[in-house]
Amino acid sequence: MNKWSPFSAAVLATAAVLCLGAGACGKKAVPPPLAEGFRLDDPERAALPILTVEDVSFVNADFARFAQLTLGEPGEGLTAEAAGRLFEDFIRRKLIIAAAAARDFVLSEEDKAAIAEGTGSGASVGQAAQPGREDFLEGALVEKYLTDQVRNIGVSDEEIVAYYEEHRSDFLQPERLQVSQILFSTEGKAGQVLNRLRNAGERLFREAAQTDSEGPEADKGGLMGVFSLGQLPPDLEKVIFALDEGKISRVVQSAYGFHIFRLDKKFEQRLMPVEEAAGPIRAKLLERKNQAAIDAHLASLKEKMKWEVIRRNLPFIYENPE
Repeated sequence: MNKWSPFSAAVLATAAVLCLGAGACGKKAVPPPLAEGFRLDDPERAALPILTVEDVSFVNADFARFAQLTLGEPGEGLTAEAAGRLFEDFIRRKLIIAAAAARDFVLSEEDKAAIAEGTGSGASVGQAAQPGREDFLEGALVEKYLTDQVRNIGVSDEEIVAYYEEHRSDFLQPERLQVSQILFSTEGKAGQVLNRLRNAGERLFREAAQTDSEGPEADKGGLMGVFSLGQLPPDLEKVIFALDEGKISRVVQSAYGFHIFRLDKKFEQRLMPVEEAAGPIRAKLLERKNQAAIDAHLASLKEKMKWEVIRRNLPFIYENPE
């Protein structure tokens, strides 16, 4: 099953609306679902119920709106598989909204005011919702609810050390070079400066970079940064990685112009210490734990809550991966 990103601000749910009952919808002939070439905004299906969660019904028009808000477009050209994954997100969203309602878990007035300010909504809290405002409120409620589910999750120092020991190779840094350059638009000017700098030290190189270079790093004395093999264009790497520390290159032509490089410093291959790796490890483990907790909670909601997909009314063939 496709991994769901519940915290993505791009995934905006549609407002819950009551629809026609299944019996009423059944009086109307329903076109057969299509594997491909379907329209989520098919007007013939707009009012047909496709999902019920705790006796609240949602129709094709709700899902079409959800798809448009999520994708930034009407959802045209979606495959049935992609539409199915999006529909799974829609189901999860509605289960969370129902679970939040059952717990009286709501947005505060401060939350709503912040959303109104952030979205540029002209409506103040308490006024009738403007188009799209309920979508933002529902999305914010889902995010707040899920954040509450993982609020007590943490990562211990012992877990960080254990991960580090198990993945030491991931923290092995290759040889890196601190590189500077002076860049020219003409080869003649580059040659003149090179002759002037052949036996010069770092101070004169930096001064020349500030006064003569046409590169964006001129005001930094030509300092480009620190690079490992594979991060620079191959033709330039051949020249730079062949230099000794503190030496400058010949004039090298590229699509950007004519370069004089200086190898400022070599950093030998090294194993990043656990203290330095702790931050990224903690973030990775916390993300994993949060996602596992959210997945488990959603699975629990699916088990405990009353919900049903009305497949015959969907405009595409939906295969439930679960």
